[in-house]
Amino acid sequence: MNDLNKPAARPKVQVVEVGEESAAQRIDNFLLRRLRGVPKSHVYRVLRSGEVRVNSGRVGPDYRLRVGDRVRVPPVRVSTAVKTAKPAEFPVVHEDASILVVDKPAGVAVHGGSGVSYGVIESLRAARPQAKLLELAHRLDRDTSGLLMVAKKRTALVGLHRMLREGEVEKLYTTIVKGVPAEDTFELSDPLHKYVTPAGERRVTVREGGMEARTRVRVRKRGADCSVLEVRLLTGRTHQIRVHLAHAGHPVLGDDKYGDFELNRRLAKQGVRRLFLHAGRLAFAHPVTGERLRLEAPLPADMAAFAEHL
Repeated sequence: MNDLNKPAARPKVQVVEVGEESAAQRIDNFLLRRLRGVPKSHVYRVLRSGEVRVNSGRVGPDYRLRVGDRVRVPPVRVSTAVKTAKPAEFPVVHEDASILVVDKPAGVAVHGGSGVSYGVIESLRAARPQAKLLELAHRLDRDTSGLLMVAKKRTALVGLHRMLREGEVEKLYTTIVKGVPAEDTFELSDPLHKYVTPAGERRVTVREGGMEARTRVRVRKRGADCSVLEVRLLTGRTHQIRVHLAHAGHPVLGDDKYGDFELNRRLAKQGVRRLFLHAGRLAFAHPVTGERLRLEAPLPADMAAFAEHL
């Protein structure tokens, strides 16, 4: 029988011993990463059926792995239709044995999903196949540029998540908005409610009874019709800066969800074709060493040029 007529090799049972890089990770997330291309519903089905075993016993999807656990991964066929991420590196602002911070360009998703085959994290994994762990510590919207934290060790990931939850990471953004605020500094604290449109898109609106959200704003430069703002996130809600500023009458230029669409059309003729929001500064204690880090990414050229001519 020649090679063309041989049947495709059937998937085999794997037994994987958990290392430090996967300690404290939920078993469902561990499987979703190992079985890329397998539908999420199928991963949960094999968990519920008991085909996945940890140390020969059944576990639920919320079981957290320990170093030395032996995980039985059942034979699962991975879809060949899944697109493989292209290896890509991004400007590195900081890197050590535990964390990586890159300057993400606007227009690049941080991860695959919602119509995007792959994003920053998948491209980094493809470019660094030797890395035992690369996990996003937080998210940036696709059209937001700037600093993005990636954990290289599980301990760093857990530490960064805790620090983000407890407000121990200082996150400063630069944005250019419609209008000229009357005050030099002010705080926005409207409650935010998340919902999904009939088309399946995530949206956020200001609504009584929504999640607490606090945004601190400082005006850095005033123009005739637009302003450059420095924005500090005191909470980390979805689309928080964009919704808070739009509700206050100062939508972010180029915002295709919450912005001034007529203004956006006019600005597009001047070269403003994306969201003018940049994650420019991070300050936090290193999650492993405790060293104080203060990281900055320069304003992208298009935003800098627009701000210069205000």
